[in-house]
Amino acid sequence: MKESGTTKRMQSLVHDLLDELGEDPQREGLRQTPSRVAKMYSFLTKGYGENIRSVVNGAVFKEKYNEMVIVKDIDFFSLCEHHLVPFFGKCHIAYIPNGKIIGLSKLPRIVEVFARRLQVQERLTEQIAEAIYTTLDPQGVGVVVEARHLCMMMRGVEKQNSVATTSAMFGTFRNDEKTRTEFLTLLRTRLEQ
Repeated sequence: MKESGTTKRMQSLVHDLLDELGEDPQREGLRQTPSRVAKMYSFLTKGYGENIRSVVNGAVFKEKYNEMVIVKDIDFFSLCEHHLVPFFGKCHIAYIPNGKIIGLSKLPRIVEVFARRLQVQERLTEQIAEAIYTTLDPQGVGVVVEARHLCMMMRGVEKQNSVATTSAMFGTFRNDEKTRTEFLTLLRTRLEQ
């Protein structure tokens, strides 16, 4: 694979970082680290090169169904824009169709587009909800994100068991308390194992 100028620049920056940390970038275990880190950051931020239209790829279908659709427990990983360390967790999405539905596999793909960028959890939650709302024009959309942040676990307050929860509600999920309550109640419901 041919390396881009950006990849070479990232490798150089990682090399310099290792040197600044007091390491020997030429040490056997570190020689390939600049290349590995550059590839990793390119992968973890691939969402910048993706857009919702190409991810959805026409998988929006006319359908008369008008009850709540929920996809729960969508795993995601992202990078905190403040410290460049991971945060990870689950995203739960609900929408009420308004004449159109989306292929269910597209919802995790939408999550992935925004998670694979430098993020804060609040913006991530809002971007996911807004993308679904704009794409489907449904009666409403609800998104809840629960995440653990390594910037809180490994440094600073060092609280390993804390979970941050954010939500974004559009349309009927924002305006109708009964709809919002139904969604939040269904999130707590688990299938029999």
